[in-house]
Amino acid sequence: MKKIMLSLAMVSVTFAFAQKKEINAAFKAIEAGDVGAAKTQVSAAEAVIGANTSSVDPALLEKLYYAKGIALLKSGNIGEGASTLAKINGLKTSKFTPTLAGKIGGTISPIVQTSNKAAMDAYNAKNYAVAGPKFREVYDLLRAAGQDNKQYLYYSAITYALAEDKANAINAYNDLINSGYTGVETKYFAKNKKSGAVEELDKTSWDLMKKTANGDYTDFKTETSKSVEEELYETNASLMLDTGKYDDAIALAAKGLQKFPKNIKLGEVQGLAYYKSGKTDQFLASLKAQVEKNPQDKVSWYNLGVLASKDPSKTEEALRYFTKTVELDPNYGPAYQNMTYLLMDLDNDSKYIDQYNALRKAQKSAEANKIMEARRARFAKALPYAEKWYAAEPNNIDAVSLLKGLYQTTRNEAKFQEFKAKEAAMQKK
Repeated sequence: MKKIMLSLAMVSVTFAFAQKKEINAAFKAIEAGDVGAAKTQVSAAEAVIGANTSSVDPALLEKLYYAKGIALLKSGNIGEGASTLAKINGLKTSKFTPTLAGKIGGTISPIVQTSNKAAMDAYNAKNYAVAGPKFREVYDLLRAAGQDNKQYLYYSAITYALAEDKANAINAYNDLINSGYTGVETKYFAKNKKSGAVEELDKTSWDLMKKTANGDYTDFKTETSKSVEEELYETNASLMLDTGKYDDAIALAAKGLQKFPKNIKLGEVQGLAYYKSGKTDQFLASLKAQVEKNPQDKVSWYNLGVLASKDPSKTEEALRYFTKTVELDPNYGPAYQNMTYLLMDLDNDSKYIDQYNALRKAQKSAEANKIMEARRARFAKALPYAEKWYAAEPNNIDAVSLLKGLYQTTRNEAKFQEFKAKEAAMQKK
């Protein structure tokens, strides 16, 4: 018997026919209100299509998303239903315009109201884990009906972040940034002559009423909200940093700095992402670029000091950077802490103690005393910075313990006893 071979073209036609059949059946079922049948036909269609929808006619995809989304909504799965219906809006191209938005509007209108109330109630109750998905629901539902109101996407991004749901927050912020959303919105107001109340009008009505002599409105005013674009970059880059997405944080911070070159927060995030990902050279370069653009950036000066302090040959350079930091902020405790440690040469202190003990054991008292005198001199030089550290952070037990030791070494018995008592009191808490 001759073997029958199907060509690729024939296979494609067969699949296309199956797609059309199953999708049209699902659409007819949901239109008839038969949710169960619609779900069955949707599952059958998706099994034929698989993950790749690019070969499916957009008109058929619109019907599929519509049938699946409405079926999910009517089954009580509002979140997935909303996100499925929202895909319809993404089908729009120069060659195809979705036609089912009008049908969706009537179905989802009461659901939008319910979801919006649930989102606002949860937000006001600080139940952010509920509010975030609900705001996203509202956004997706409105988008499915042809209203791409990104303010609700912005609300969802904020509440996802407050709920520590960083993955969904990052996704929402990415969508906002990639869409060019700025949050700038102009509202139009006028006073109703009859009621005396100030009313918000749509722009077309506002323009018309303003041009109408002796009309029903007066005192025409506008209010334009501030841009939140800079905030979007700052928050999302920080979320990426927090979740270990260092390369993403670096790229987003760089993109943000092109728009907002003097933004300190973005520079800090970019630098920390370089540092945490082990890209020390890039971190150093970013810090130097940052202080060049913004000489008042104390954090970048401080971080330059931290990097320099890791190289024993750059102690003086590190001290200059820390000095610059405290010139900008006299209460910046970490800078005083690092200056204290550098001047004490704390990394090598145990080595000096070992040398001292070895010389004493060898009965070389003069040489041993020189080591101890040099140590006291270092500690005396560091003491004023340790005191400033304590002044900046009086509740820091590390500062208290260090000062106790410094006063003991520099033979200030009264201060030693004072800080010994402070340390004991703090340890009891």
